[in-house]
Amino acid sequence: MTRPVPRRPGTRGPATGRPFRTALVAVLAGAALVATGAPAIAAPAPPPNPTDGQIGAARSEQDAAAAEVGRIAALVAASEAELERVGIQAEAAGTAYLIAEEALQTAQAVAAQAAAELALAAAAVADAQSRIATFSRDSYMNGGSLTSSAALLDSEGPGELIQRAALLDYVAANEVDVLDQLEIAKVAQANADSSARAARDEMAAAEEVAEAAKHEADAQLAAQQHAYEQVAAQKATYDQQLQAAQIRLLELQGARNAYDQWVAQKAAEEAAAAAAAQRAAEEAARAARERDDAPAADDDDGGSGGAVISGSYAKPASGRVSSCYGIRWGALHGGVDIAAPIGTPIYAAHSGVVKRAGTATGFGLAVYILGDDGYVTVYGHVNRYFVSVGERVSAGEQIAEVGNRGQSTGPHLHFEAHPRGVMYGGQVNPVPWLNARGIYIGGCGG
Repeated sequence: MTRPVPRRPGTRGPATGRPFRTALVAVLAGAALVATGAPAIAAPAPPPNPTDGQIGAARSEQDAAAAEVGRIAALVAASEAELERVGIQAEAAGTAYLIAEEALQTAQAVAAQAAAELALAAAAVADAQSRIATFSRDSYMNGGSLTSSAALLDSEGPGELIQRAALLDYVAANEVDVLDQLEIAKVAQANADSSARAARDEMAAAEEVAEAAKHEADAQLAAQQHAYEQVAAQKATYDQQLQAAQIRLLELQGARNAYDQWVAQKAAEEAAAAAAAQRAAEEAARAARERDDAPAADDDDGGSGGAVISGSYAKPASGRVSSCYGIRWGALHGGVDIAAPIGTPIYAAHSGVVKRAGTATGFGLAVYILGDDGYVTVYGHVNRYFVSVGERVSAGEQIAEVGNRGQSTGPHLHFEAHPRGVMYGGQVNPVPWLNARGIYIGGCGG
């Protein structure tokens, strides 16, 4: 519960309403309205704002990384093409080596066959020569008198007999041609053996050349594979650098966007605050004009502290009538609303005793006064009150200040008049009630 603010003895609120001081009070009240009645939502702390230089440097870094990635990508493509070329060459060299190796094996087999045939021919010649030599020796030793029949009869056994008979028959028929044919065969086999050996040697040389070409192609392939792996690794490195540069640029650009949004929000809030301040200043100026334009007789407050007095009654507050007495959406609005900045003085409309001061449902804070004339006046939505229950007040004495508490859409005083001392209910239209007592608040046909 808000406690009443004590007053110094002998005072009744603000001093008399001279024009300058009246305007000053109104302006200060308008400032209070802006600060208290309609607080602006505090803008968040400004986010970091990257400089144009930082963003430009990040963009340049990204462009440089992208260019380097493009250059390395071209090198990778060229290295891939070269790797494919030397790979094909190495494959061809391997195939050529296999062909040469197979040809060498074939030549070696042919040379071996020729050597074997030459050996057989040489053996046949040697055997024939041995037989002829034996026959000739025997003929010589017998003095040439050994006839064919004697030679056969001289055989030691059937086997030798048959052999000698065959030899005699063979020699008799082919004495001259046998050795010639054997020699011819031997020469032919020797030539074949020489050719086979030459072909084998040639194939061996070709196989060595093919093997050397294969080793060279394999070495080139390994070297190109290494070169490709190097440029591929460089490309991976530059790809990472490009990604990092892109992320950095996005971070800076995002921070700049966040800062721009903060600036726009701050400008909107400042514009809203300026508009609210302007409206408050206009309200304060209007209140000041109404106070300054009041009739001279009303300005004579009899020491009432700035209240507008007429006889035994006073104007409850200065301001603009914003809502009148009457039915609203099926319910009774039982008073008149006087819009004014927070802090605007509220005066007792008549002399009487304070019956209630403090919290009040719907009003937030309110003051109820039972007047000497039997009417109860109600002052609702006050910001602060300066009286206590049981205290006697005089017409025009400041009892509270305008506020925006309770069910209120803006700072104003809700003023009611209840006849026959009724505290709650039974309200009458307070505007004609005030007009009948010489107090004019304007609006509502009053």
